[in-house]
Amino acid sequence: MTKTIGRAFILFLVLACITGVIYPLVITGITTLVFPAQAHGSLLYKNGQVIGSALIGQDFSDARYFHGRPSSAGEKGYDGTSSGGSNWGPTNKNLISTVKERADQVKAANGLEPNDPVPSDLVTASASGLDPHISEPAASLQIARVARTRNISENKVKLLVEKYTEQPQFGFLGEPRVNVLKLNLALDALK
Repeated sequence: MTKTIGRAFILFLVLACITGVIYPLVITGITTLVFPAQAHGSLLYKNGQVIGSALIGQDFSDARYFHGRPSSAGEKGYDGTSSGGSNWGPTNKNLISTVKERADQVKAANGLEPNDPVPSDLVTASASGLDPHISEPAASLQIARVARTRNISENKVKLLVEKYTEQPQFGFLGEPRVNVLKLNLALDALK
């Protein structure tokens, strides 16, 4: 019996070493070599300072910037340690009033008429609450406001939106989308 327990313990240590130490180190090394930016969090820099990740949304409320999806992650939103949606169902009164309030804010901020439609990604949070992307229609809706507040032509902003529109993954998975942080960084870089 002691011999069997001893062998089982040695096997446990060997497997723990392989799966808990060697395998993670090998995979981390490979990903660091093959995908260095992604392996380090897809960090974005401005003037040598890390200002965020291309994978995590941020709260932009200034009229000079494109606004991203609302967030339900954490008390103030966009909290990476508290990722998650509101879990409100489509008939929940809180969700209905929140979406209506957000739609009214989007319409007011962008000079829309009361009956104008608003893309759903500007009024509903994603499941993670951290989505860094908005749809092309959501970005297009904001072009006039951003151009006006930055005192630049709408065409210049539209071209920037087109430049930062990412196509569906592998050409067919998902919809075209715009990374809000990357787009706003490009806006700040305009002269």
